[in-house]
Amino acid sequence: MDSMEMGDDSSSMPLNDTGVDFSNMTQKMDFLGQILDDTDFQVIGNAFARYFWYGIVVVISIAAGFNIIQKTTLRMRVRAAAAKSPYPAKPSNVFTKSVATVTSIFREASYMQITPTRQAFWVKIPPLGTISLLLAYLGFVLALVFINNDVPGAQHYTALGLRAAWLAIAQVPLLILLAGKNNLIGFVTGVSYERLNVLHRWVSRMLLLLATLHLGYQNYGWNKYGLMQMEWSTDTCPPTGIAAYAILLWINLSTLAPLRNLSYEFFVVQHLLTFFGLIIAIMIHLPSTALYSRVYIYIPIVLYFLDRVVRTSRYAYNNTSPGHATLKALDGGVTKIRVPVKHAKKWRPGAHVLLSIPRLGVGQSHPATIASIPSSHNGDLVFILKGHKGFTNRLMKSASSSTASLLLKTKQEADTPQHTHIALIDGPYGGSQADFAAFDSVCLIAGSIGVTFTLALLLDLAHRASSQRLPVRRLEFVWIVKSTSWTSWVSDELSSAFKDLQAAGIEVAIKVFVTCDDAFTELSNTARKSECQCDKSLGPCCCVRDADAAKDDAIRSESETSTTGVTSNEKSGAAEITSLSSSSPSIGAPCCSNKGRNLSSIAAFKSGRPPIYELLWQLLDQAQGETGVATCGPLSLNATVRNAVAKISDERAVHKGTGNQGIYLHAEGFCW
Repeated sequence: MDSMEMGDDSSSMPLNDTGVDFSNMTQKMDFLGQILDDTDFQVIGNAFARYFWYGIVVVISIAAGFNIIQKTTLRMRVRAAAAKSPYPAKPSNVFTKSVATVTSIFREASYMQITPTRQAFWVKIPPLGTISLLLAYLGFVLALVFINNDVPGAQHYTALGLRAAWLAIAQVPLLILLAGKNNLIGFVTGVSYERLNVLHRWVSRMLLLLATLHLGYQNYGWNKYGLMQMEWSTDTCPPTGIAAYAILLWINLSTLAPLRNLSYEFFVVQHLLTFFGLIIAIMIHLPSTALYSRVYIYIPIVLYFLDRVVRTSRYAYNNTSPGHATLKALDGGVTKIRVPVKHAKKWRPGAHVLLSIPRLGVGQSHPATIASIPSSHNGDLVFILKGHKGFTNRLMKSASSSTASLLLKTKQEADTPQHTHIALIDGPYGGSQADFAAFDSVCLIAGSIGVTFTLALLLDLAHRASSQRLPVRRLEFVWIVKSTSWTSWVSDELSSAFKDLQAAGIEVAIKVFVTCDDAFTELSNTARKSECQCDKSLGPCCCVRDADAAKDDAIRSESETSTTGVTSNEKSGAAEITSLSSSSPSIGAPCCSNKGRNLSSIAAFKSGRPPIYELLWQLLDQAQGETGVATCGPLSLNATVRNAVAKISDERAVHKGTGNQGIYLHAEGFCW
């Protein structure tokens, strides 16, 4: 009777254990049922789940608005250049100047990236812009968990746990929206799927955090009154919930870089299987009193299958008549692949595909940046991949054996391509950077194999400049390689682009910085003192600046740069460039001997690593409009360029009354 009276008053008074005899199983069970009563909590939780999505839609709409403004501005610049405007890449009215000022402030805050000197291979700190977005996301979600959620009495922790549960289930559609190759969010915001994948992983971690809060608050609330054992033994929700939690925990652990990089193909298969398991476990776990919450599961299921249908249809169309890949082994353990394609004829510069060659790995695909553009190489897809392990290693060995066999044949026989392999293409994807043809000055910076990205941008600019007037007046192409022989990878393409750009009246400078070459041991004493030293007893000649000297401009300008030779194991492309100084006493010592062959007449070869800060400052000093900077390489190179751009933008006070023009930066990385 006491419990019934207490229940009648529960709608107006906080639930408490006054008068409950916990030795009486009936009263104990009734009290547990009252704690679990979510009649009001599920309505409130559903409302806050909607509030979460209102916030997400607002953020996406703002990003989409800026995307539209940027694309419109760039198109207007190209049209202005065609109309022979003197400064097409310079803001010309109050609106464009205001947008440029707001944009420059945002860029200075978002471009910077902190990179530990000796970071672990699995620790990758995102740029400050990404970190700021993630912190805002975390604050927004946690605020939704705790705002107006201080329910007094025995249901206090039930209210907290159920609110966290509703917000957790609301994350699932966002999780899928950020994962698809054909990405709706990417389409409206202009951000490619591989960049959104970083947010996809953090949404999964937020889902895990909310699930942890849900699990913790619920169990703490039951245990406070000694009801946890009863709940676990009489209700199906706890065991089904712990099953879903275990799957979610594994999904998050398996996405950490060390596990993910052990075997990419295995990671993808198990990731999909465990995700389907998670969806099933969540569907079973959801209580019968709130089945309408399943809408947050139905929506992502539909989104996932739509993405698979589009992707499968395009994959089938592209490979109806598959191309046959021709492999060519090049210096530095690199394979150049050329694939004639019949259907995949349109892609943006800097785009990539998932390349599969069944003979070298059934069911395996490898992301490969397209080094060509639709108007070059007779419309063929051209890739340059560095051999590491797995697929790329088999690719390199196959190319080496093909090259060796061709050398044994007569010239007439060698003219016929040999050892071609069927190649399957998934894509193209990416190429989300701004149109670099719409900038006044352009600087393309690549580290080693990262040249595939910057080369495509260069070829696109050269092709368009040959047929129309562009805003671009100056262009610098900076390439960092270990050996001058590596320039043979793209020497023909660079020579052709250089001639086309010069013919169009664009000032072009190609600078190749060589960091590890035996020929540099022959440098004069003066060159050694100003740039680098080489000790062949330690292995190949590698130029490395003194990190301490790089930090102190005054010391660096008054004393010689101290460097030491280090061994080169060529572990991976991502490890080729370590610390790049932001400035140095000189742009670099000229190379004593030139192995660049075809590039000797158009490129300046320099020893050591490039002074990114100086290079960019000199280019910006001559800019009469916005400058576009693109970089592709290992994390340390991209972080150096990011920090240099942010620092220069702040020091020059761009678009803040000084008359100095803005800097746009797009950074592509080796990792995924």
